[in-house]
Amino acid sequence: MNAIACRVVAIESLTPVVNKVLLAPAEPVSFIAGQYLQLCLTPTDKRPFSIASTPADTLLELHIGTPAGDSWSSAAMNHIQHHHSTNTSIMVEVGLGQAQWRQHSERPIILLAGGTGFSYVHSIAMAIAAANYDKPVFLYWGVRHEEALYYATKLKQWADTHSTFHFIPVVQEPNASWTGKIGLVHQAVLDDFSSLDTYDIYMAGPFAMAGVAREAFAAQGGHREHMFADAFAYI
Repeated sequence: MNAIACRVVAIESLTPVVNKVLLAPAEPVSFIAGQYLQLCLTPTDKRPFSIASTPADTLLELHIGTPAGDSWSSAAMNHIQHHHSTNTSIMVEVGLGQAQWRQHSERPIILLAGGTGFSYVHSIAMAIAAANYDKPVFLYWGVRHEEALYYATKLKQWADTHSTFHFIPVVQEPNASWTGKIGLVHQAVLDDFSSLDTYDIYMAGPFAMAGVAREAFAAQGGHREHMFADAFAYI
């Protein structure tokens, strides 16, 4: 796959450990909502990140988490910040992965994200909204602390203005004022749906979460051929 030069337009702090990065490709790029890109630190060191924007957007949006001790993502952010400060291009490969939105499916959709895996389901959710999809869509976003729900206001506004869109945040370690769901995000789905037989399920997050969720969902009627996650290629 050919790498494409991108200018780093902006870096914005979403939380103390998550940055939004906006990239302007030097030429048109082609991908499907839910696919990812690879950031090429060198010709042989390529690091995958979900694309949070949609194919209709001019800029590529990434959400990159750099928690303490995560040298892998920190190196990627350092690379991006260096090119932003020097106004030089970074190289990316776009349109990778097999967990993209199946737009022609007529099944209702569950979008499941853990942490910054949210960027993957955000792209699909935005593409669904733009396509005026009339089937129910349930977006579950699991985080450790409420402060990590950096797009919660936007998602609540979507839910308020789109009758078929439902946003369900799930917090593992809530503070005293939290009134939403508590615990593991995949368990919230199991609690809410007695059967997953009729749903397409898209998920992104830690590999361990994806593996556990796939087995649990299958036990509750979900069909493996209707579950999509790039993690499945590695577990």
